[in-house]
Amino acid sequence: MNKKICIVGAGSAVFSLNMIRDICLTPNLRGCTVALMDVSQERLDAIHELCARYAGEVGIDLKLEKTTDRREAIRGADIVVNAALAAGHQRLRDGWDVARKYGYRWGGSLHVMHDEAFWINFTQLKLFEGVIEDMLELAPNANYVKVANPVMAGVTHMARKYPEAKVVGLCHGFGGVYDVAHRIGLTDRDKLTYEIPGVNHFVWLTQLRYDGQDAMPLLDKWIEEQAPVFWQSTDHHGELNPKKVDLYQRMGAFPIGDTAGDGGGSWGWWYHLDDATEQRWQQHPGRFWHGFFTGGEAEVAEIKRISDDKTIKVTDHFKPEHSHEVIVPVIESLLCDVPRVLIGNVANSGDYVPGVPRDFAVEVPIFINGGGLHPTQTAGLPPAPLAHLLRDCVAQTNVELEAFNRGSRKLLLELIMLDPWTHSTEQACAMLDKIMALPYHADMREHYR
Repeated sequence: MNKKICIVGAGSAVFSLNMIRDICLTPNLRGCTVALMDVSQERLDAIHELCARYAGEVGIDLKLEKTTDRREAIRGADIVVNAALAAGHQRLRDGWDVARKYGYRWGGSLHVMHDEAFWINFTQLKLFEGVIEDMLELAPNANYVKVANPVMAGVTHMARKYPEAKVVGLCHGFGGVYDVAHRIGLTDRDKLTYEIPGVNHFVWLTQLRYDGQDAMPLLDKWIEEQAPVFWQSTDHHGELNPKKVDLYQRMGAFPIGDTAGDGGGSWGWWYHLDDATEQRWQQHPGRFWHGFFTGGEAEVAEIKRISDDKTIKVTDHFKPEHSHEVIVPVIESLLCDVPRVLIGNVANSGDYVPGVPRDFAVEVPIFINGGGLHPTQTAGLPPAPLAHLLRDCVAQTNVELEAFNRGSRKLLLELIMLDPWTHSTEQACAMLDKIMALPYHADMREHYR
C-alpha cells in the first residue's frame, strides 16, 4: 500500500507501539509508510527502534520514518494522527497543587481539577492550530485523526476555525459499555448494539441491545439483585459503581466511561462534597490519578528497559493481538474503503445529538468508508443529562474558546467562575493569578492580556 500515516507525538511509546501493532495486524495497511514525529530525539529514537523491531518480529513490511520536524512528517501524508501532549503531566499536577490550596476538588471541575484544565488546554489548542495549518498546506487532502485531549474543545475549535479540514476526534471511553455488558452476562461483542450519544467525556448509554433484544431490563435486574453484594465485595467496581447507578436511576440514561468516572473531572460534584461523601459513594479520584501517573511512569520505564535490551523480544511483551482501539480501524476504513461504523467526535452539523448546538462537537456513531465520515443521527438524550451537558460542557467550553480566541483574561476568569468549587471572585482571581505566575506560563500570560 502506497499511503503515508503521520503520528505527531509519537514519543508516547505505549500509544505508538499499540498503533504499530494494530497496523501490522491489518493486512490492508501492509507496505504503508508511517512517519513518527516527536520533539524529543531520545524518545523518538527509542520508539522508532521498538516499532522496527516489532514489525520485524511479526514479519511485516512496514516503512518507518522518524523526524523531529513536524512539517516534514506531515508533508504528503494521507492520515495525520495527533497524539501529542505539549504541556506534559507535571504542569498539570503543578496547577492542581495550586488549585487545591484555594479549595478546588475533583468532582465536576471540568476546567480546573481535570486533565483538560484550562492551562493545559491553552497549550494544546495552540498545538492543534499549528498541526492543522501545516496539514492544510502540506497535505490538504489528508484526514486529521485527533486522539490528544481535549477532544471536545479541540474538535469544536477546529471545526469552527478550519471548516475545510477533515477532522475526527477519537476516544476509547465509550468502550465502558463492554464492561457493563460483560458484568450483566452479555459476553459476545458481536451481538451487542448500542447508542451512547453526548459529547466527549460526557456520553450516556440510552439503548443497549443483545442479539436484537432490548438488554436494558437485564441491567435493571442486575442492579436490583446483584449490585449490593458486588459493591460490598470490592471497591474496584469499573462502570457499575454506586455513583453511576444512582445517576442512571435518576436521569434515565447510564453514564459511560469518563462520564462520572473517577477521572474525567469525577462529575458530578455533589458526590464529592468532602471526603466523607466520597467514601459513602465509594469514590476514589485521588487513587485513580495516583494510579494513572504511576502506571504511566512504570510503562515508560518498561518501554525503556525493552528498548535498551536488544535480546528481549518486543512481541513477548506486546502480544500480536489487536488492541481494540478504534484508531487503526478508522484509518483502514478511510484509506482502504472498508465500510464500518465506529464511535467518533465531529461537529453536530446534522443535529446528530438533538439539543446540542450545531457548531459544537458531539460523540456519535459514524459510518466510515473511502468516501469519508458520515455521522449518523441518534435519538438524543433524556432532558436531565442534556441539561447538564449544556451547562457543564457546552457553556463552559464556549467560554473557554472565546477567551482563547480573544486572548481575554476576563473571560478566562469567567470560565473559572463557572466551576462548581468557585465560591467567590476573590478565590477565583487568586487561583488564576497563581497558575498564571508559574514559571513556564509566560506564553499564556502574554496571550491572555
